[in-house]
Amino acid sequence: MRLNFFAGLRPLNRAGAIRDALAGLTLASMNIPQVLGYTRIAGTPAVTGLYTVLLPLLMFAVFGSSRHLVVAADSATAAIFSSGLSGMAPQASVKYMALVGMVALLTAALLLLARIFKLGFLADFLSRTVLVGFLTGVGFQIGIAMLGSMSGIPVTAHKTIEQLQQVTVGLMQVNLPTLGLSLLVVSCILGFRHFLPRLPVPLVVVVTGISVSYVYDFAGHGIAVIGPVPGGLPSLVFPAVSWGELLKLIPIALSCFVIIIAQSAATSRVFAVRHHERVDEDDDILGLSAANAAAALSGAFVVNGSPTQTAMADLAGARSQLAQLTFAGIVLLVLLFFTGPLQYLPRSVLAGIVFTIAIGLVDFRSLRDIRSESPGEFRLALVTAAVVTLVGLEQGILLAVALSLLRHVHHSYRPNTMVLTPDGSGQWLLVSATPGVETEPGLVIYRFGADLFYANDNRFTDEVRALIEQAPTPVRWFVVDASAMTDIDYSAARSLRDLCDDLKSRKVNLVFGRVNIYLREDMNRHGITAVIGEKFIFSTLHDALAAVRGNE
Repeated sequence: MRLNFFAGLRPLNRAGAIRDALAGLTLASMNIPQVLGYTRIAGTPAVTGLYTVLLPLLMFAVFGSSRHLVVAADSATAAIFSSGLSGMAPQASVKYMALVGMVALLTAALLLLARIFKLGFLADFLSRTVLVGFLTGVGFQIGIAMLGSMSGIPVTAHKTIEQLQQVTVGLMQVNLPTLGLSLLVVSCILGFRHFLPRLPVPLVVVVTGISVSYVYDFAGHGIAVIGPVPGGLPSLVFPAVSWGELLKLIPIALSCFVIIIAQSAATSRVFAVRHHERVDEDDDILGLSAANAAAALSGAFVVNGSPTQTAMADLAGARSQLAQLTFAGIVLLVLLFFTGPLQYLPRSVLAGIVFTIAIGLVDFRSLRDIRSESPGEFRLALVTAAVVTLVGLEQGILLAVALSLLRHVHHSYRPNTMVLTPDGSGQWLLVSATPGVETEPGLVIYRFGADLFYANDNRFTDEVRALIEQAPTPVRWFVVDASAMTDIDYSAARSLRDLCDDLKSRKVNLVFGRVNIYLREDMNRHGITAVIGEKFIFSTLHDALAAVRGNE
């Protein structure tokens, strides 16, 4: 297994280093309170949220390839393991933390196996269209999740629909000072993002929020704050559990593994596309494995490639893992010296910051472009976004993969088919393969725009027969331009052989041009070459037409 250390960091110049260091500072100001919030979902002590962005972040920077992916605490995986462990031990207890650590370690082992067997290709099944829809759905999901904290309305649900219902029902319980503070934070960040995009406004907002909260005792006036956060470095401890407990944890780790593979791949891919970069999904899987192993040994919980925090890093100007390393360095300083002031940070300030990130996740420009260029794909993006928002992140990811595959199958099932016709000046024109069209009297040159397989072979044979039967003059030569074909499966080969026999009975000569070596091997293996005849299979269309002219 080839190792490529610090791929997400290189190359780096001085200007880039300064930019990413500043982005890391901004990222820390936005994410430190957020990872503390995730511990409420995970059922772990608040300080474990900081642990997730210390050694795990460093390990991914060493082994991963993505320049943008932020690996840290995540609501989806936190909800999965906390739900699975709820009946095994009291939350935040020593036993519970051992179980949490073992889930992270098992997840790391599964990710290592995925790297060994090179399962990174799974990310290729996510099209750009559904990635835009996926990230849009995540934006809506996060934005709705923040409404309760922004308004002071108690929200206990984890599902987006239930959260929205609780906010709607609790409108009469709105805490006006909390809501006003949230709106002020959102307005400042969005306003300065438009006019002064490089100014680290979230950092200023956090520092100001802590200071004002301390001076005016926000907690005493009904504005919720984060509360005490213990300091100190994590202890490196192997999570000890019994064999029976280990077996019970495997399904939980498998669920976390599936979400991590899909969500991290989707997130790293969408930001790589946004910045015209390429990522090595297998290296990212190795980085995620190392990050989860570090989380397990340092008293943290399962970490994941976070869409929210990656978007935060991107909007802060981060363009390499140096920003994430800077983030980890600041977390180290906070753990050693500054956990005390964090307790005064108003939850509404944190919620307002995250809400602005949720807005940034909705890529309105790409959605507009998709709608204008491909309405069908636009509908796929909207469906993906709706499922992520209304049903769940994991279901949205699975749907994104399914829709991408279905779209590919649909294109292969109904590919573009054309007939080549001369334009009078020696050039070829491509026209739709409508029955009644011919290249010239007695000749049809037909292009089929996909591989031949069991789902489209009948379409191919039916269209060939229709072109021959409805041609203005009797067809003696039917040339297939096979430039788009790379293979033929067993079912399609049988249909093609039956077509060859049928055309021979009609005294129509079937010729294949632009046959590549892979298609030729399939034709040989399935006996098609023997049926058509070696002399009627060519690697270029020019040679195929020359053979037709020579046999007329």
